[in-house]
Amino acid sequence: MTPPDGDGDAAPGAAGDTLLRMTDEVSIDVRRRTQTFETARCAVLYPAIAEAAHRVGAAAVGLVDVGCSPGLDLQVDRVGLTYGNGQVLGDPSSPVQLSALLRGDRRLPTRAIPDVVARIGIGRDPLDVTDADVVRRLHACLAPGQPERAARLDVELALAATAPPLLLRGDPVELLPEAVARVPADALAVVTTTWALSQLPLEQRLRFLHRLDDAAAGRPVAWVSAEGVGVAPAVPTLGDRRASGHSIIGLALVEQSTLRAEAVGRCWSRGRLLSWLAPAGSPTP
Repeated sequence: MTPPDGDGDAAPGAAGDTLLRMTDEVSIDVRRRTQTFETARCAVLYPAIAEAAHRVGAAAVGLVDVGCSPGLDLQVDRVGLTYGNGQVLGDPSSPVQLSALLRGDRRLPTRAIPDVVARIGIGRDPLDVTDADVVRRLHACLAPGQPERAARLDVELALAATAPPLLLRGDPVELLPEAVARVPADALAVVTTTWALSQLPLEQRLRFLHRLDDAAAGRPVAWVSAEGVGVAPAVPTLGDRRASGHSIIGLALVEQSTLRAEAVGRCWSRGRLLSWLAPAGSPTP
């Protein structure tokens, strides 16, 4: 039986010879952890971030992305979003326009994300989208024969480069309080994790909660997550099974050492399909 792509030992021959002739530059690249450039996750993040800001009455937010994908997570307020039920969120004049399907009959909250006064990415190897070498590498990760996707990537990177985030390099869990401290005190710090916690062992995920509490000393902090069922600690699983194939959209508020978390939705295909569950404007339990 032929093993699936990526499994088994590498076969010798022309392909192996070519790999041996590759430059040191490529060798460096393959040692990096792969970071996907998924823009569909903005469709999940936008309504949840707006809802978090609404619940605490915030007039401004600072975004802190854990894991710091080279995607548009930190530009979520600057893209246009159209949902399958006709709802439109975000910036309708943005050069980046995304779409997502909705499941169920509950409508998304229609409120907008308030002013974003800080964009901070934390990770062991955050990618600077203003770096020409990084842009080249991201293009190299695209599947061949997709000129439309390559063109869209250029537009997405150009948008991100006009408001580049502050990047903090290191253990993202340990850097969390420092990153939140860089958000102006009069803005709500919103920490986002999109399929980032699944890369951490359970011990580190629980440590994340402790560091989130440390970050919230003296100020409220929101945490918006899109993680597999049971991955995000403290976020309810709604009775779903881990093998269900979908993710839970979580919204948590941390204030005065109290964490209140709920599941506000489910999503599939990294945000291309979602189901909103929470009544708009509902308080956390």
